[in-house]
Amino acid sequence: MNDRTGEYKAYIEQYLKDWYGRFSSEPQSKLFEAMEYSLQAGGKRLRPVFAFEFCRMCGADWKKAAPFAAAIEMIHTYSLIHDDLPCMDNDDYRRGRLTNHKVYGEAMAILAGDALLTDAFAVASTAGIVDAIAVLAECAGSLGMVGGQVLDIMSEERLLTEQEVIDIQTRKTGALINAACVTGAMAGGASEEQVAAAGRFAGALGLAFQIRDDMLDVIGNAQELGKAVGVDEGKNTFVRLYGLGKCEELVDKYTNIAIEALAVFEDTDYMISLAQSLTSRTV
Repeated sequence: MNDRTGEYKAYIEQYLKDWYGRFSSEPQSKLFEAMEYSLQAGGKRLRPVFAFEFCRMCGADWKKAAPFAAAIEMIHTYSLIHDDLPCMDNDDYRRGRLTNHKVYGEAMAILAGDALLTDAFAVASTAGIVDAIAVLAECAGSLGMVGGQVLDIMSEERLLTEQEVIDIQTRKTGALINAACVTGAMAGGASEEQVAAAGRFAGALGLAFQIRDDMLDVIGNAQELGKAVGVDEGKNTFVRLYGLGKCEELVDKYTNIAIEALAVFEDTDYMISLAQSLTSRTV
């Protein structure tokens, strides 16, 4: 599993370097420097891995999903840059390094995020799959990730119900996982049944992943995680709603639902192992 994950990660990182390497002589070089500072900051590259693997499980060359894998990583990175801003979460560190606005200033960080979001659709368009671009836009925009962020902001002054917490997290975290799995499958020529199954997998795994993330904010180690812990105390998280014991049960439940959705694909051992490792992670 580690070999395949490493291959996927190395490929997407080189793909992104090559994409932006063409613009090194542009006069707005400071913008590209700020963009690449966050884009090349490492991380799990989880969403590109999902896109590549779903493409492969549909029987295609996994590299066909590269435009979507890159676009989703760019959108994810823009969201992190903006999330860290003083007007949002006001974080000083991300992945063990100073956040973008701490290095380049708030104005440049905002513009770097704006550029990454816009450029993502230029990259995705090179695949020539219009329906997949529509999926990407919906998952990233007002009905997806941005909508989830808005719901999160609106919820800060009150306790939420179970459904309200799920509404936030399926959009804020789950939407881009959904985009990765579904566009990866579409790049691989998936059937309608397989596209639907990719969406079910993403929905369940996204919940399991977020619940584990909420747990790690309570029980995790800041040095290992590369970010502060305890920052979600008082927020409407799954841990606040259920407690740690129930959260552990729910992680197992949603992980199993995700794995069951893979039945319509062939050669799913890697994806099953990946899902299980992500939802039992300690970092």
